[in-house]
Amino acid sequence: MAQDYNKLADDIIAGVGGADNVDKVIHCITRLRFYLKDEKKADTEKISNLPGIAGAVYNAALGQYQVVIGPAVNDVYDAVVAKLGSEVVDQEATEKALEETGGAQPKTNRTAWENVTHAFQTLIGTITGSMIPVVGLLAASGILKGILTLITELKWVQANSSTYVIINAMGDAVFYFLPILVGFTAAKQLKSDPITVAAIGGLLVHPTITAIYEGTSKFALTNILGVQFNANFFGIPVKIPQYTYSIFPIIVAAWLARPIGNWLKKVLPLSLRSIFQPLFTIFIVGTLIIVVFGPVITLISQGFATFLNWLLTLNEAVAGLIIGGFYQSLVIFGLHWMVVPLVANDIASSGHSVLNALISYTMIAQAAGAFAVAVKTKNKNLRSLSIAGGLSGFAGVTEPAMYGVNLKYGKVFWMSNIGSAIGAAIGGFFKIDMFGFTGSWIGLPSYFAGGTGNTWLFVATAAITTIVSFGCVYLWGFKDSDIDKVKKAEKKNVFKDAVA
Repeated sequence: MAQDYNKLADDIIAGVGGADNVDKVIHCITRLRFYLKDEKKADTEKISNLPGIAGAVYNAALGQYQVVIGPAVNDVYDAVVAKLGSEVVDQEATEKALEETGGAQPKTNRTAWENVTHAFQTLIGTITGSMIPVVGLLAASGILKGILTLITELKWVQANSSTYVIINAMGDAVFYFLPILVGFTAAKQLKSDPITVAAIGGLLVHPTITAIYEGTSKFALTNILGVQFNANFFGIPVKIPQYTYSIFPIIVAAWLARPIGNWLKKVLPLSLRSIFQPLFTIFIVGTLIIVVFGPVITLISQGFATFLNWLLTLNEAVAGLIIGGFYQSLVIFGLHWMVVPLVANDIASSGHSVLNALISYTMIAQAAGAFAVAVKTKNKNLRSLSIAGGLSGFAGVTEPAMYGVNLKYGKVFWMSNIGSAIGAAIGGFFKIDMFGFTGSWIGLPSYFAGGTGNTWLFVATAAITTIVSFGCVYLWGFKDSDIDKVKKAEKKNVFKDAVA
C-alpha cells in the first residue's frame, strides 16, 4: 500500500516538538531514534495514533525518543532528514548509538551476565542487519522457482530446455551467490569495507573452490584420523565445505575484516593503501575463513540442522504444535534470524525444508489475526494499519502486523498463535513439505514440487490456520476498548524490550 512518507514525516516532526526541538536523528531496523533538546515536548499519544506508527517511547537510558515504525523505517527516516536537513545526521553518533542498542550499560559497568546478554544481542543484531536487505530477494527467488515448477509440471516448459535453465538460474542466483550479497550487507553493518568483503564472498563461491567441495578437482583426498580433507594450504590439510548458499562464514569474514583493515590502514603508507589494504585483507581474512572458521562454522550449522531435522521427522505433529505455537515469539527478539540460515541451508542441501513448511503457518496466523482486528475495530487508523499488516503477513513478512497490531494488543498475538499451532500440527501430521524459501499464502508455489497431494494439503491446512486464528482473535482476542487500555498503559510500551 502506498504511503505518503512526506506527510508522515511532517506529523512525526510536529509530534516530537517541531524541527527546532530535534538535535540528532538516527534509525535502527524498526525505529526512528531522536535526540531531542526537550523530550517533554514530544506528544507520545499523538505520535502513537499516527497511521503507520506502531508506538513511541522515551528511553531515558539512551537519551532517545524512539518511534516504532517497522520495515518502512528507512523511507520515513529519509523523509525526516530531507525536511530537517543534513545537520541532524552524525555518522559517529549513529555508530555509537547502534552499538548501545537495547540500552546496554557501558562495558566497564556490566556484570558477567550482562556482557553475555550484550554479546548475544550484538550477534542477533548483526545477523538481522545483514539479512534484512536480502530477505526480499530470497522470497522473490523462492516464488520464481515455485512458478517454474508449476509451468514445468503443466508442460509449458521442458525441464531439459534452455528456457528452463535460464529461469532456474534466475531463481538460484540469489541463493548461490548469497555469500557475496550477505558479505556486502554484513560489512556495512559491521563497518568494514563492503567491496572487500564481497570479494571474499566471491572467493567462497569461486568455481574452483566449489569444484574442490564437489570432488571434481584434481586434488587427492587426504584421510587423517578418519577425517577426510579435500585440499591443503601450504601443507596444512583443509576440508573445504559447500559455501554457496551459506551465510555465517561470510558474516565472520565481515567481522574479521574490520580490525584487520583498520590495522592495515594505520601501518600502510597512504600511497600504497588503496592497493595493499584490500590485497592483505582478502589474503588474511580469506585464509582464516578457508582454513579455520569456515569449516568449523559449517560443521556446527550442519550438525544443528541435522539434529533439528531429526527432531522434526521423529514426530512432525508435535514439532508442528510447538513451532506453530511459539515461533513468532522469536521474532519479538529477532531470534528468528538464527533460523533463517538453517532454512536456507536445508533448501540448498536437500531441495526442501520441513521446518520452513511449519514456520509458514505462523506467518499466516499472524496475518489472519491482524485482519480480524481490521474487521472488528471501528478505529479507522487501526483498521488501515491492520489491513496493511495482514496483507504483508500473507506476503510472508509478519513484522508490520506483529509490531503494528498484534503485540500492541497482546491477546491478538497469542490468539493468533493458537491457529498457527493447530495448523502446523496438522501440517506436521500429514508431513507437508516445502520446496522454496517463501512462506505464508504467497509461498503456495513453493509446495508444487511435492505433487498435487502436498499442494492441496497445504491449502487445506493454511485455510484452517487462517480461519482458526481469525476466529480466535475476533471472538476473544480484541475489542475496541483495548485501544484505550493500551493508551493508558503507555507507557509500558510492549516494544521497549524488543531487540531492534
